[in-house]
Amino acid sequence: MHSLFCHYRRRHHDAKRPHHHHSGHGDVGVTSQPSGGRRIQVVRQVLDANRMMADALRDRFAQAGVFVMNVMSSPGSGKTTSLIRTLSAMAPIYRCAVIVGDICSTHDADLLAQSGAPVVQINTDQFGGECHLAAHVIETAVGGIDLDDIELLIVENIGNLVCPAEFDIGEDLRVVMLSVTEGEDKPIKYPLMFRVCDAALISKVDLIPHLDLTVADVTGAVHQVHPDMPVFPISAKTGEGMGAWHQWLSATISRKRRPGDNASV
Repeated sequence: MHSLFCHYRRRHHDAKRPHHHHSGHGDVGVTSQPSGGRRIQVVRQVLDANRMMADALRDRFAQAGVFVMNVMSSPGSGKTTSLIRTLSAMAPIYRCAVIVGDICSTHDADLLAQSGAPVVQINTDQFGGECHLAAHVIETAVGGIDLDDIELLIVENIGNLVCPAEFDIGEDLRVVMLSVTEGEDKPIKYPLMFRVCDAALISKVDLIPHLDLTVADVTGAVHQVHPDMPVFPISAKTGEGMGAWHQWLSATISRKRRPGDNASV
């Protein structure tokens, strides 16, 4: 996969690997096509290799005592604004750092850096515009962070409800964010993302009075795909629901960080 890793302080790292499009969860299988008596086999082992690297990263994070949260959503859901509030709430409790994934620009990293937390920007535009972050990308980005100095690493994944769901990056917690402006049908249309996540944030609930749906409509769609998953209606603009989300997140981190307990959430 082709990716450009840019440290927020303008330290640059490159890694070039072939990009693969994919579907489904788990191994992407093998297809073959007849062509002039030859069979062209496309062997797709990308997820196997990614899983091995993710497991190694998970061990590395556990040894350093770092809790990793992977936040995924479609573009424009309010991830960055919500994470600014979350960083503000978590920073007095945990030493935090952020990895931001985008196809191009440092806009989100610039905003998140105002929290004072170390920020590493990952841009993929110069090498094909990868639509997700993978374990090898995170491994390189972590090179710009002193894991001994942090306790909570937040990864803001590239805006996409499809590909990021398939790539384990060694995280302890997967969170999906869905804004009410996207409609309640997204969990049904993109079920894998909601099945593999541990919690869902329903963002921009301050706009509900202007829409033809309710929070219950969105929550019901989420639970249709992933019953009993914790769902937190939030508004980064007004602060509504953020306290309940932060309380749950802090409790989840505390459970993971208990002495002798290195199991993922």
